[in-house]
Amino acid sequence: MTQLDQNDLRAAVGSGLLTEAQAATLMALAHSRRGARENLAPGDEPFELFKGFNEIFIVIGLLILASGWAGVTAVDLAGSVGGYQAKAVYSAALGAAVLWGLAEYFIRRRRMIAPAIALSLMWAANAGIGLTAQFAEPFMIAQNDFTSLPLPFALATAAVALFWLRFRVPFAMALIAMGVFGLALLMGAIRAGTPASLGDLFLLSASGPFAWITLAVGLAVFAMAMVFDLSDPHRVTRRSAQGFWLHVVAAPALVNTIALSLLAKGTESANLLLLGVLLFFALVAIVIDRRSFLIAAIGYSVTLAGTVFSSDGAAMTILVLGLVLVILGAFWSRIRAALLAPLSNVLPLDRLPPSH
Repeated sequence: MTQLDQNDLRAAVGSGLLTEAQAATLMALAHSRRGARENLAPGDEPFELFKGFNEIFIVIGLLILASGWAGVTAVDLAGSVGGYQAKAVYSAALGAAVLWGLAEYFIRRRRMIAPAIALSLMWAANAGIGLTAQFAEPFMIAQNDFTSLPLPFALATAAVALFWLRFRVPFAMALIAMGVFGLALLMGAIRAGTPASLGDLFLLSASGPFAWITLAVGLAVFAMAMVFDLSDPHRVTRRSAQGFWLHVVAAPALVNTIALSLLAKGTESANLLLLGVLLFFALVAIVIDRRSFLIAAIGYSVTLAGTVFSSDGAAMTILVLGLVLVILGAFWSRIRAALLAPLSNVLPLDRLPPSH
């Protein structure tokens, strides 16, 4: 099949067959299909972290640059008398300007994937530090009074959202979801007190609202992931990658909350129900064609088997889960086609990835 290049698009614009906007959109689509999306087997899920070692080289340089910047800033703050807040805010503002300029070059112009992820993380960290320095009250935080934290937390999440609106980095969507999750938990801690243990974040039977917050945010993130997925069933645009990273955030929140709550009951019926829940998650992952969603559930189950169950039970559980993953990996498309066939009148299959 003949492939069109940029000169063909320019000729099409010059002849009036395409407008400049249509040509730009077509070129953006072509870029989004390159890398890991190119030459994928039918039914495979696109995923890419970098396009080549040069991107890793640049990421290492960015990390060293960030470390040097943090070190210089720390030395400046340590050697000054007073004015810590103003200097921290100024340093964060200058850092934001530098990061934005780097993002314009490496993301907008070079369309690099690994540097985009690194710059998203740096932007989020820089925004969190600067806004916390500006609005948080350290003496109140030292006394377990977190009422000054929601504003900088919300503003930092909004700053990441602004970064996403400009550069459309899929990984930034996961950072936004985690920011919303953290903000919701922070508001719960202000109203009900800090959780007694990490388990309270996932146990629905715990006294605080944290597990319900985790479950609600997980469902909301999953719903948003499905909005992106359903808008791009053939997964040829960056909307698919946005959905991928949202699924990575949603699945652990949902699985941890439901699984730990059932496991805490300690009854045989609860264990059977847990098995049914994991099976349901597997069916959902197959229907929406998201291996990433299933990996979160299976990965958590393997960890759970190794830390909670007896050694014999853990070994058998891990063996079974490994066998299930290998079988699904080998026959995913066939299993999915057989599963979707009886659901053709129930689900909007035209908005789901086609079965092969």
